[in-house]
Amino acid sequence: MKDFFKYTLATITGIVITFLMLSLISTLLFASMLALADKQEVVVKQGSVLQMNLNYPIKDRTPQNMPNFFFSDMVTPIGLHDILETLDKAEKDDRIEGIFLNVSNLAAGSATITEIRDALEDFKKSGKFIYAYSEVYTQKAYYLASVADKVFLNPVGFIDFKGLNAQVMFYKNFLDKADIEVQILRPEGNKYKSAVEPFFMDKMSEANKEQTSKYLDAIWNTYLAKITKSRKISMAQLNEFADNLVGMDAKRALGANLVDELAYLDQVYEAINEATGNPKEGKITAITLAKYKTAKLENEKKHTSKDRIAVIYASGQIVDGKASDQVVGSIRFAKAIRKARLDKKVKAVVLRVNSPGGSVIASDVILREMRLLKGVKPVIASYGDVAASGGYYISCFADKIVAMPNTITGSIGVFGMIPNFEGLLNKKIGITTDHVSTNKNAGFPNPFKPLNTFEAAEMKRHVTDTYFNFTRLVAEGRGMQREEVDHIGQGRVWAGSDAIQIGLIDEFGGLEKAIEIAAEAAALEEYRIKKLPKNKSPMEQLLDMVSGEQSFSKLEKTMGPYFRYIETLNNVQKMQGIQARLPYDIYID
Repeated sequence: MKDFFKYTLATITGIVITFLMLSLISTLLFASMLALADKQEVVVKQGSVLQMNLNYPIKDRTPQNMPNFFFSDMVTPIGLHDILETLDKAEKDDRIEGIFLNVSNLAAGSATITEIRDALEDFKKSGKFIYAYSEVYTQKAYYLASVADKVFLNPVGFIDFKGLNAQVMFYKNFLDKADIEVQILRPEGNKYKSAVEPFFMDKMSEANKEQTSKYLDAIWNTYLAKITKSRKISMAQLNEFADNLVGMDAKRALGANLVDELAYLDQVYEAINEATGNPKEGKITAITLAKYKTAKLENEKKHTSKDRIAVIYASGQIVDGKASDQVVGSIRFAKAIRKARLDKKVKAVVLRVNSPGGSVIASDVILREMRLLKGVKPVIASYGDVAASGGYYISCFADKIVAMPNTITGSIGVFGMIPNFEGLLNKKIGITTDHVSTNKNAGFPNPFKPLNTFEAAEMKRHVTDTYFNFTRLVAEGRGMQREEVDHIGQGRVWAGSDAIQIGLIDEFGGLEKAIEIAAEAAALEEYRIKKLPKNKSPMEQLLDMVSGEQSFSKLEKTMGPYFRYIETLNNVQKMQGIQARLPYDIYID
């Protein structure tokens, strides 16, 4: 009987293992089949409309293809760079008659949307049309849609056009009730480095309100100026519409010229068919952005040049070590920059930064490689939605910095936080701690005791020296005096439209503009793009899913705008050492 159970258990275990292995092999085979399918030639019918449904978080870079059956929404995300290249291709393609922009809630930053909007404006110069439709336009969605020749709104829909709002959550009262002390460390004069404020204040400081108000106004004015140009509505009128929530009623929105027509989707299809001369009823001849991305132009010239421009994508929080695709790991990015420097085919480099910063040590490791790179090749920095603090640190030695007017940048400053849980453990829970040490500071820092006078002074010296070094490096990289950098630094956040006036950036433009400047600097007429760091393969992503690495991406898709709160907590728990980071996570709605 004993042997019976032993053999039975072994048989069951073998069956389970075999089933799992067969499932994994089947999954990989299916993934390979999908990858091969993606490589098949895409047929674009004459008179087609490019359909853009940007209903996913838009990153700078398209991720490596994953089998879509892992995600219930079946979304194929296309990165910003590929969106811009696809729009440029559609402009030249005689088979594409126009664009159908079906947008509602855009999960993208202000600068990213502006880059796409500028590319759509270029597309219109070809004489082709753009029609936009939505049942409900969020503010960002309307900003993008306003570029269209015709903006359609569902008859019972609305436009959430109301102005920009930045809200900060404060934890002081909660920490007081829990008897948790957060010991704040920031250099003298870093009054704008307000990342620490939520932990010891219950509202925004005047300095923080000042900087937030200034960059919000700059971003809002960028929105208004472009909408004014497209819709022929003055900025004063637009502000009046926002104050009175005119867009919340479809008929009032139509009367205010915010939209051109109130229509249902089938009526929009009729308008598109009329524009294309397509006799079909109830549907349109359309090709999705994801599918058209791989389409070939007729008589398209194949690029044969061996010369490359490397685009290095630095997206996410800057952390120590290798890290995942969602953050900027110092080891992984230093390796990517080194690879670009040693590759003889790479003639110039664009560092694409979309990061709020992070670890000072990790930022410095990356900057070291950037300085070595600059010594041998032209380096252009391209800023996305956010390139601040550590994000500015790693790019300040670039030959030229290119950003959008509504890019968030600056935040040249540092801070440190050391929690003290003694009150929570001792007074609230009844837990005490004790220790034995070989040296008097062996337990430093101790999360269960407050800093003593010596420890506090040592930490203050450390953050002060770090800030001095930060401003010194920026001054050297930007050709300024350290005192000048300190004056515009102190942790202050700037919009691109202000940053260009104080010397933090050199020129307005997006990623494509930065690549053009890099090509000109390297005297290249023909070149190909090399994207770094190398994306993880579908196999590596599959293994990440098994190990839980992909859970954050899945969670972002599931939770939408509410994912930001989980991301903030996750970023806090990843912080180690002194931080060169934005004062808080900025989400502009």
